Amino acid sequence: MSDIRRTCVWTAAAAVLLALPFYLDRFWLQAGLFAMAAAIGAIGINLLTGTTGQLSMGHAFFLAVGAYGYCALAGDGGDGLTGLGLPTWLAAALAVALAGLAGGLFSPIAGRLRGAYLGIATLALIFIGQHVLFNAHDLTGGSNGRDVPPLSLFGLTFDEREAVVAAVPFGAAEKLWYAGLLLLLACGLFARGVLRGRPGRAMNAIRDHRVAAGVIGVPVARYRAGVFVLSSMYAGLAGVLLALVFQRTVPDYFGMTLSLEYLAMIVIGGLGSVSGAVAGAALVSLLPQLLTRYSDALPLVSAPGTGGIAPGEASRYLYGAAVVAVVLFLPGGLVRITARRSKPTPGTARTPGTPGETA
Repeated sequence: MSDIRRTCVWTAAAAVLLALPFYLDRFWLQAGLFAMAAAIGAIGINLLTGTTGQLSMGHAFFLAVGAYGYCALAGDGGDGLTGLGLPTWLAAALAVALAGLAGGLFSPIAGRLRGAYLGIATLALIFIGQHVLFNAHDLTGGSNGRDVPPLSLFGLTFDEREAVVAAVPFGAAEKLWYAGLLLLLACGLFARGVLRGRPGRAMNAIRDHRVAAGVIGVPVARYRAGVFVLSSMYAGLAGVLLALVFQRTVPDYFGMTLSLEYLAMIVIGGLGSVSGAVAGAALVSLLPQLLTRYSDALPLVSAPGTGGIAPGEASRYLYGAAVVAVVLFLPGGLVRITARRSKPTPGTARTPGTPGETA
């Protein structure tokens, strides 16, 4: 694909994304926001698992830290729940930092364990997190969860109070849409810069041959610990955005199933690829919502609570089958399909210095 054509495609895609809140209803906007939050979290775990080769089963724990950290820092202490009443923009930033701190506390373990051992160790975070979420009632609200304070930034409050823009009422979903796009773009560009720079080469070396990476001077334990902290911060930001979209946090959501879904996202989309993480996140997060929306028109899928195969269960069957299909027939993930199409034709020389990897 030529540079001019690629620029036109990206410009058209950006224009469509910016115009969607003027035409879509609330369901589709919320579905898109869920996909954006999932994509941010998937980029983080792809840096950890796909690029550095560290298996993490505890990604949902750090999403919970971000979501509940924001609620506790921004909450006003009403309903008997802990709340510091900080400005919401500051609470969001501190919640991301809190998730990074949690990752930093675990990073000495992450820097020394690898493979299944690290996966089992991070799995313990899920059990610890679930116990705290269900039993620390003053902080989390227990099984009932707690309300999420709306974000306020530069005098704009992302709540349900409607503001009319071009004769279109803008509520919380419409306002958050642009915030989500901006956050996803920033996270994607930052991760892409990491992958294309010296840190990315070091992370790939650690994944492919840890001993050789250490011999050539890569501080393996330090890089592993650093990437774990960075991945935790991505997860914390995804948790904050999810909380703002849901408008209520509940412990059941941040369980082992969510961590498995994030692993499915990066495998389906493509390990070690930013665009692959976004594609896999869109597929895994949107599939259950689409099945729920159109359950009455789809065979073998029934509406929730009516018996038969529920949309959520059917979606797990489908993306589970997608994981198996990708592993068997498309090891590089969905991103490799576009990579193959964009390969230069035989006899065409690649421009010197152009990265050969997909990011």
